Amino acid sequence: MAPPSPLAAACLGCTLAMFGTGLSDLRQMLATKSVENIQFLPFLTTDANNLSWLGYGCLNQDWTLITVNTIGAALQTLYILAYLYYSTAKRPVLLQSLLLLVMLAAGYCYFTLLIADERTRLVRLGLFCSVFTISMYLSPLADLAKIVRSKSTRCLSFPLTVTTFLASTSWTLYGLQHNDPYITVPNVPGIVTSIVRFWLFWRYPPGPDKPYRPLYA
Repeated sequence: MAPPSPLAAACLGCTLAMFGTGLSDLRQMLATKSVENIQFLPFLTTDANNLSWLGYGCLNQDWTLITVNTIGAALQTLYILAYLYYSTAKRPVLLQSLLLLVMLAAGYCYFTLLIADERTRLVRLGLFCSVFTISMYLSPLADLAKIVRSKSTRCLSFPLTVTTFLASTSWTLYGLQHNDPYITVPNVPGIVTSIVRFWLFWRYPPGPDKPYRPLYA
């Protein structure tokens, strides 16, 4: 296998840096042995998104997608297992995880058993991944509206904003380079929402008594 191009390497590095921002939550769980102030749903949805893009990468034989989403899925699964271990309310966590497994199994059966044509399978899976990614990037808009009302950005993570912007930009360029709209289109909202967050940090800078708190993309 040939070494990755500079753009592919940028996609790998920036995306893994974005996934790595969850390590702060993992350290917090290990230190406090609790999941207080940590959201579970972002881990779950990101894991599902990684696994979906992993399937698309395998169908498309794109080793950049395969590599980054294999590592991303492994990290998110680690976060999920740590959350499950330290959570006192394990039942809803288990139910949500089980729902994810059922959805993944149903998706696997649909794309592998019901769609015989490989090209059609690639197109439909690419469309699914695109819609899923766009919904993840747009989901925090309600939180951004709250920030404007409260005039406080302490619930935003600046490192996550930076890495999301870099990763979205890299993947947009990567999709354009490979003429793949299923990669290009869903990453444009990531650029837009990141720019909005940068503006919010400029407009409402957090004071020394208002540390950053993570808000997932």
